[in-house]
Amino acid sequence: MNITILGSGFAALTAVKEVRKQAPQAEITVVSPQAELIYLPSLIWLPSGLRKGSDLRIPLPNFFRRQRVQHHAATVQSISADGRTVHTDAGDIANDGLIIASGGRFLKKLPGIEHVITPCEGIKAGEAIRDRLAAMPGGTIAIGFAGNPNEPAAMRGGPMFEFLFGIDTLLRRQGRRQRFELVFFNPALRPAQRLGDTVPEAVLKMMAEKDIRTHLGHKMLGFAADKVLTEGGEISADLILFMPGMTGPAWAAESALPKSPGGLIQADAHCQVEGLPAVYVAGDSGSYPGPDWQAKQAHMADLQAVAAARNLVAELQGQPARETFKHELLCIVDTLSHGMLIKRTEEKSLMLPPLRLLHFAKRFFEYWYLRQYR
Repeated sequence: MNITILGSGFAALTAVKEVRKQAPQAEITVVSPQAELIYLPSLIWLPSGLRKGSDLRIPLPNFFRRQRVQHHAATVQSISADGRTVHTDAGDIANDGLIIASGGRFLKKLPGIEHVITPCEGIKAGEAIRDRLAAMPGGTIAIGFAGNPNEPAAMRGGPMFEFLFGIDTLLRRQGRRQRFELVFFNPALRPAQRLGDTVPEAVLKMMAEKDIRTHLGHKMLGFAADKVLTEGGEISADLILFMPGMTGPAWAAESALPKSPGGLIQADAHCQVEGLPAVYVAGDSGSYPGPDWQAKQAHMADLQAVAAARNLVAELQGQPARETFKHELLCIVDTLSHGMLIKRTEEKSLMLPPLRLLHFAKRFFEYWYLRQYR
């Protein structure tokens, strides 16, 4: 049984563990440019210096050795129509089963988007925010996000609230907040609606209490070096942080894989790529049936990866795919000093007010989660 897993992020590594558990003798090949995990949830702490880039870059050779994984250092270029061959810039890889967990990419179609920093693009983006903030004597910082108009779930807005509130806390600690104006912009009138019905009002109330100006409900038109452009007017800004909507990986755009209206790889409730035997997808690469509030976050990637791995092994052993995953949004929105716990399932939603304990809970979870890979 030869299984190939694309990526080395949350979904890919969880899939490695679950495949090894379900099929101890399987040959596992992981394809990614580097044998490392970038712990994206802690990018929010780079501007303040609470974390350094090196803290978030987790080398994986020891983990791969323990799991008996062969790492193929390469970039995926395409996949054969039947999914049995992965074409990379370092050669072709054949497989009996495939799990696509290579992550999505951000839509960069708005004019002038080269003038913004997209925080979740990685460590360099977080360090750029840190350096720009340190060099600014004052000015206006505009922070916002948008979605994929063809795929409501292909959005990652939570981290932008964390950057917004974290920068506010950092500037207050530095005694510089009065020299800055913070502006939050979003094309929705009620941002954070996907987190739960009561969340938008709570988040907007926090912004008002922290003297953060809002610019809501206006379609995005683009950016200039010093402006955010919307149908409702311009926002002058000295620093712009913006998270666009998400779509599928670049290599998948021209492939024969079935894709959703938003350009993600279309999967069924078992995480199987529609119409392709022994090909599964987990994490941000995929589009899954379910509620329109389903999240693009590490927690969901882990749940999807477990289902994908179990179903793939079962299929290769001649059994039907039965595993599904629970739709559950779970996060702590951190402000650098406090944290707000938000949980949403198909049955209910919950939001706790900002608590200092939850800030430390998020830091402890980082330690607990990463110890398995160190």
